[in-house]
Amino acid sequence: MKNNLIEYERCATIAKIQSILGGKWKIEILYYISLKTWRFGELQRQIGNITQSTLTKQLRELETDGFISRYIYQEIPPKVEYSLTDLGKSFVPILHQMKQWGKENLPHDDNE
Repeated sequence: MKNNLIEYERCATIAKIQSILGGKWKIEILYYISLKTWRFGELQRQIGNITQSTLTKQLRELETDGFISRYIYQEIPPKVEYSLTDLGKSFVPILHQMKQWGKENLPHDDNE
């Protein structure tokens, strides 16, 4: 019997996007930061079920990858705010498309 399986080359672009945004919380973090500038504690409370260390790690990775920026105010106590970079802003339409797709194709949650 002949194997009719078509082999496709691995898509490096999709693999790179998965590598960058593959963290459990990254897309949700980007979504909230797309709405406004957040302080760390505010963002942690908004997301809810995320540990401080996980949020710190995910924010650092998003910053390293150029999606968000961190602004540190030189005051006591220290104040840090997170906002989108131009690269992060360019991803916002995709976030909105994902949200719309979810509304149309996933079971509805009363919180939406």
